Amino acid sequence: MSGGFRSRAAGRREQPKQQTQRQAKQEQGKQRYSVKSRPASIGDAPREAAFEVILRVTRDGAFANLTLPGLLKERKIKGRDAAFATELTYGTLRTMGVLDAVIAENASRPLEQIAPEVLAAVRLGAYQLLYTRVEDHAAVDTSVRLVEAANQEKAKGFANGVLRSISRTPAEKWLAQHDTHHAHPEWISRSFATALGDRAEAELDAALAADSERPIVHLVARPGEISAEELALTTGGEEGKYSPYAVYLPEGDPGQLQEVRDGLAGVQDEGSQLIARALTEVPVDDDQGRWLDLCAGPGGKAALVGSLAAIDAADVTAIEIAPHRAELIRKAVGELPVTVKVADGRDPGLEAGSFDRVLVDAPCSGLGALRRRPEARWTKTEEDIAELNTLQSELLASAVNLVKPGGVVVYSTCSPDMRETRGVVDKQKALGGIEELDAREFLNGMDDVGEHPSAQMWPHRHGTDAMFLAVLRKLPLDA
Repeated sequence: MSGGFRSRAAGRREQPKQQTQRQAKQEQGKQRYSVKSRPASIGDAPREAAFEVILRVTRDGAFANLTLPGLLKERKIKGRDAAFATELTYGTLRTMGVLDAVIAENASRPLEQIAPEVLAAVRLGAYQLLYTRVEDHAAVDTSVRLVEAANQEKAKGFANGVLRSISRTPAEKWLAQHDTHHAHPEWISRSFATALGDRAEAELDAALAADSERPIVHLVARPGEISAEELALTTGGEEGKYSPYAVYLPEGDPGQLQEVRDGLAGVQDEGSQLIARALTEVPVDDDQGRWLDLCAGPGGKAALVGSLAAIDAADVTAIEIAPHRAELIRKAVGELPVTVKVADGRDPGLEAGSFDRVLVDAPCSGLGALRRRPEARWTKTEEDIAELNTLQSELLASAVNLVKPGGVVVYSTCSPDMRETRGVVDKQKALGGIEELDAREFLNGMDDVGEHPSAQMWPHRHGTDAMFLAVLRKLPLDA
C-alpha cells in the first residue's frame, strides 16, 4: 500500500448491451444536431430551447438534465424566460406518456409514423394545452411555427389539426381519461408500492409526486479540502441534514461556483455521499487500506472515497469497463490516491480476497432518480430489470470474491425496485459465506429507511434520490 498522491485514470460501471447502443445513438445525434441543422428562430427563445431539448432527448437519447442547462447558457436565456423553458421542457418529458395517448387519439396516423421534429413540437403544444395556463391559440400557433422552422412545412397542417382537435375538449376531460398515476407508467407505480410495503397506501402518492418536483442541487465538500460549513458560507447554501459533506444549493448553476471549478467541491446527491461514506465507516479488523470501487463510473463516489482514503492513508482501485469514460473519472479524482483498471467488474483480473472494502454501486434502472431525468420513466421498460438483475448479481458475487474474510462489501443502487435491491442481496446471502450488517448504523442519523437491515432512501422522506444501501461482511473461512 502506498500513501502518496498520484494521478489516476478511472472508469465507469459495467453497462448492459443496450446502454452501449444508447451511447452510440447519442453520439450519432450529436453529429446530426449540428449548428447548421438547428431550426430557424421563431422569435420565442424559451419555446425554441424547450423544443430542441425535447427533440434531442426523444430522437437522439440525450439527457435533459445535461442538455438544457448548456442550451440556456449558450443562448443567454435567463430569468423568467429560463424558468419558462425549464417548465416546458421537464413538464413535457415528465408527462410524455399522457401526451402521447392524447395525441394518438387525435392524430390521423400512428405516432411512430410522425417525424421526430413534428412529434416534439406537437408534444410541446399538447403539454401547454393540458397542463398550463398558456392561451390555446399561443400554444397551437408557436408549435406550428416550430414545425415550419424545423423544415417540416408539409406537416404544418397536420400539427395544427391535431392541436386544434385537442383544444376543443377541456383539459380536465382529457386528463380524466388518460392521466396515469402522477404521470408514471403503471409498472413503476407497482414497483414503488412493493418497495413501500405496508406504507404504500399512505405514501405512494407522495413518492410518485416527488418525482415531479425539481430537486435542489446537492454539493459535496471534498474532505481535506473544504468543510461543509465553509462551503455553505461561501456559496450561500445550507449545510446538509445527513451527510457531513453536503450543502444544499436552492438555485444557481453549480458549474459556475469557484469551489467546484477548483475541485474543492462537486455536485453529488446527499444519498450518494452517505453511501460512499458508509464504505469507509464500517469497522474492519486490520484494515490495510486496500479499497475497491468495482463500478466506478462516472466518478462521484470514487472521488469522495478517494478523498477519505487520502486522509486514512489508504489506496482505492477503481474498475471501469469503458475507456472513453475513464477521462471523466480522471478529472473527478485528480491527484487523489485512486488507481484505475479498465476491466469488466465481473472478472477484473484482481486477486481474490485482496481488498478490505469493496463498493458495488451497481448499474440499475435508475428509478430512484426520475425527478432528475423525467423522460426516463417513459423510455425504460419492466423487461430491462431482468437483464440488469443478472448483471447486478454477477457484480455482487465478484465483490464477495474480491473482499478478504472479515472485510466489507457495500452494495448500492439508485433504484427502490425490490428486484434490484433486496432480491439481489438475498440471492447472494443464500449462497452463504456472508452476513448482513445493519446499514442504518452508518447513515449518520438518517432514519425511516425501511424494515430490513438494508436502507432505502426516498425523495419524499429524505430529500435524496431513492438510493438503496446494504452492508455485507465476508465470514472467515472456518465460520
